[in-house]
Amino acid sequence: MAEQTVTAWQDDAGRDLVRNVGDRMALFVRGEGAYLWDENGRRYLDFLAGIAVDALGHAHPVFVDAVASQAARLAHVSNYFATPPQLALAARLKRLSGAGETGRVYFGNSGAEANEAAFKLARLHGGTDRPRILALNGAFHGRTMGTLALTGKPAMQEPFLPMVPGVEFLDSTIEALEAAMDERVAALFVEPIKGEAGVLPLPEGYLEAAREITERHGALLIVDEIQTGAGRTGAWFGFQHAGITPDAITVAKGIGGGFPIGALITFGAASDLFYPGTHGSTFGGNALGTAVAGAVLEEIERAGLVEAAAVRGAQLREAIAGIGSDIVEGVRGQGLLLGVALTHPVAPAVVAAAQQHGLVVNAPNDQTIRIAPPLTIGDVEIDEFTRLFSAALATVADALLLESASPDTEAHA
Repeated sequence: MAEQTVTAWQDDAGRDLVRNVGDRMALFVRGEGAYLWDENGRRYLDFLAGIAVDALGHAHPVFVDAVASQAARLAHVSNYFATPPQLALAARLKRLSGAGETGRVYFGNSGAEANEAAFKLARLHGGTDRPRILALNGAFHGRTMGTLALTGKPAMQEPFLPMVPGVEFLDSTIEALEAAMDERVAALFVEPIKGEAGVLPLPEGYLEAAREITERHGALLIVDEIQTGAGRTGAWFGFQHAGITPDAITVAKGIGGGFPIGALITFGAASDLFYPGTHGSTFGGNALGTAVAGAVLEEIERAGLVEAAAVRGAQLREAIAGIGSDIVEGVRGQGLLLGVALTHPVAPAVVAAAQQHGLVVNAPNDQTIRIAPPLTIGDVEIDEFTRLFSAALATVADALLLESASPDTEAHA
């Protein structure tokens, strides 16, 4: 294979950007719907959507109009004041989540900030009598020092030890939760689907059991809906599939459709834990961000995209099964948050091959391909995805076959 030429933008990125991620894979300059274009004018089908962020796809008229119209009116006034978009979005989130009249909303600028607020909520609930916080092995809640302490990935934590104390990690089983729970636990943090662990849903009945167990012991149940919220799983929020009421949820990503915003939504008695001075954010809840998020959620609701996510997700599962690739083991997830399990640790190669064929997907680990397209996709995009993904899988499968057929070097010695 010919050596890849480093372009000017790659050189700029390598020189000017902090090396907290690997090499950038492309330079995208424009997007429309489920498509992206690079600096050379090549089009790509985007089935990652900014990691479940671009709920309406790229440059959706509703998103564009909300940014432009609100920016021309009022962008930011600090959290000393309220604005109509902020109040409207808080009311909408309470309605969609089922938090009801007793619910409250805290706004930040990202999922990590939402989970930081949730961590503080747990501490306020626990005080000195409940110093323990439970989270799950393989969970991902963010990369700030607080949210990293909640993230059950030792390799991520290792460079930054010691962590914020008090967090304990459990296997994702009801038995492990029962064994760990007592009256010294302040809260349990869970994701309905562990996206960064390879799109791994919780076991059947886990959320229902977690609600009963936490309630029995007086601990909060805090559900991280950052990747599963905004309709992505076929319900507004993942916990709603289980028919439970948590004490708090955290949201971000898809609610802003590409605009940075996050929120903590509290339910019932947990809504009274924060008091003035316990938390804050200069930019959190600004008029521009809340106006855009409000418009995005309104469009998701108007266009029936929550219901569509369930239908299109089932279509995608069927399409992937129909490819019949030897390196595909199965499909996990719900709605339009899917993980394609591979039989070999070749997910990065599949991602690279997909990009060569004009398809954007992602590998959260070596044996999983994550698929999280815009909620607006239809038959045309699914058909194109099937063709491109099939080609990418075939490219990698052929390479594996060649590798296995290559004569052993030692045999020729």
